[in-house]
Amino acid sequence: MSLCRSCRAPLSRTFLDLGHQPLANSYLTAEQLAAGHEPVFPLRTMVCDTCFLVQADHEVPAEAIFDEGYAYFSSFSTGWVEHARRYAEAMIARFGLGADSLVVEVASNDGYLLQHFQAAGVPVLGIEPTANTAEAARAKGIRTDVVFFNGETGAALAARGDRADLMAANNVLAHVPDLNAFVAGFAPTLKPEGVLTFEFPHLLNLIRLVQFDTIYHEHYSYLSLLAVERVLGAHGLRAFDVERLPTHGGSLRLFCCRTEASHAATAGLAQCRADETAAGLDKPETYDGFAARVAQVRDGFRDWIARARDEGRTVCAYGAAAKGNTFLNYCGVTSDDIVAAFDANPAKQNRYLPGSHIPVFAPARIGEFRPDDVLILPWNLKDEITAQLAHIRDWGGRFVIASPDVQVLD
Repeated sequence: MSLCRSCRAPLSRTFLDLGHQPLANSYLTAEQLAAGHEPVFPLRTMVCDTCFLVQADHEVPAEAIFDEGYAYFSSFSTGWVEHARRYAEAMIARFGLGADSLVVEVASNDGYLLQHFQAAGVPVLGIEPTANTAEAARAKGIRTDVVFFNGETGAALAARGDRADLMAANNVLAHVPDLNAFVAGFAPTLKPEGVLTFEFPHLLNLIRLVQFDTIYHEHYSYLSLLAVERVLGAHGLRAFDVERLPTHGGSLRLFCCRTEASHAATAGLAQCRADETAAGLDKPETYDGFAARVAQVRDGFRDWIARARDEGRTVCAYGAAAKGNTFLNYCGVTSDDIVAAFDANPAKQNRYLPGSHIPVFAPARIGEFRPDDVLILPWNLKDEITAQLAHIRDWGGRFVIASPDVQVLD
């Protein structure tokens, strides 16, 4: 029996089983596709009846996911870069950051966030395990260490004098297989009154809005405030404020500090705790029945794609997103159903989506296909994408999103 990644209690309650799937960011070359060997791994999530952490019941080594060929570059989403700019401005203003401060981002990717602090004259340091994204950050002049973050990393940073006034760990907490080893690194790196912010998709929204496609092998945990506060408390940290964000279908930005720091807890934090309690996130039975709701989404999409095929409609996809690959593979979609996908990231172009084997092209080529329907896979970016591709309406093309049900966008 598996043990909880947080509290080590035995796990016995299944949250959702999505079968065996390939790694969601492992885009295939033509040679790999022809070779016919594509590794798949179980994609099942469990919930801990003790601390209520929803978590993957698998151990895909992190090195197999976040290697030198990792294809996700944050800067290819203009909306996400703008989100990072607003974050930097807000943090500089709120905490009085300046030339004598240090901002450390864990999982700093290609420097999409730290570039805004650096432009404002605030010293920065990125911690990034993937060599190719770290190299892109260094090309922008952003000091970056290529290393996985954990307790040893935090101690080493502190020992060499890199103590942080602000640490950011945005959309990374879900990505670490060993939560305790990861979170253990923050308290040593923070200055006594330093602030740490986490951003993570809120489990409450995943359940309410049936956002099952956010489940893939890169995400080892699916997070509530309830579960995160327990991990923080075990490692000398506490939350003192929270903001609710629209990103990734509804996220929390959690403000944390050392347990003994002077930051006062806010009413907003208490309200978020109360909302989770009201939704029953502290009761095991709340997590039952989710799988049946997910199956309804799958069946509804299969019916829609079958009708489109019967009507002779050409369907393409936009956004070769990891969440889209979970969705397509769970629904059993192939290139017979969706003839092409388009993505702005050159690392994904002229490759094939894992599992479904749909070819990926640059967005400029969409006019060659003139699709009747464009399925937006990263539904959290639908406003950005519909604006960028408004010209498909010139030939009568429609935008479609598929979850929690199929919707044709006006």
